[in-house]
Amino acid sequence: MSTDRLLWPEGVGRIVLDEVDSTMAEAARRARELERATWIFARRQTAARGRRGRHWQHPKGNFAATYISRPGCTPAEAALRSFMAANALFETLALYVDRDALGLKWPNDVLLNEGKIAGILLESSGAGRFIDWLAVGIGVNLLETPPDDGGDFRPVSLLGEGGERVAPEVFLDALATNYATEEALIAEMGFAPIRESWLRKAARLGEVITARTAHGEVTGTFETVDPNGGLVLGTPKGHEIIAAADVYF
Repeated sequence: MSTDRLLWPEGVGRIVLDEVDSTMAEAARRARELERATWIFARRQTAARGRRGRHWQHPKGNFAATYISRPGCTPAEAALRSFMAANALFETLALYVDRDALGLKWPNDVLLNEGKIAGILLESSGAGRFIDWLAVGIGVNLLETPPDDGGDFRPVSLLGEGGERVAPEVFLDALATNYATEEALIAEMGFAPIRESWLRKAARLGEVITARTAHGEVTGTFETVDPNGGLVLGTPKGHEIIAAADVYF
């Protein structure tokens, strides 16, 4: 599906770089000088990273961008933006591949045919009650499949799984539009509709999964995500709410 004619969201900036160490690092460097919410897009990253400092591969033709803004919210509220980003990313990918093949993995990955096609990383800064700025980094395997690093989810690419070929710049136009829709929704109605939309797209909802936390593993039925974004598992001991973990199934 062509998205060449999409209008760029009003009031949102865009910075396009041929090469950078990482769009997240660039966002942090530019945070003070930016006067409006801005997408920082790079055609190539030399030191991309994912959650917990993990290396993120960025072969040529794949997508990498960071959205930096000042949402004027608490750190806990900022963390909920990962669900907004996941919804926007899902809807953007669904323009180019069968949406039934996509799924959202808590807390911040997108799966295609059970393989990892995209990841989301959030970073913020601020010492007071409200954060100064929030950076939402997004990486998507559009064209090339990175080497398998031995993780529990094999890497896949959009093109490699039968999706349409799309230029990263065109993908950014669509993603920015969908993200702006999510921002308007949370501003008007709060997190509830974001959460409901995310749950409709969630991978393995109602099935047994394992969450690996800093203190060990919890296995149980994936029942829901609570209003604070926590993973709710049904276990023999009752409901367990998990704030941060890696999920496996």
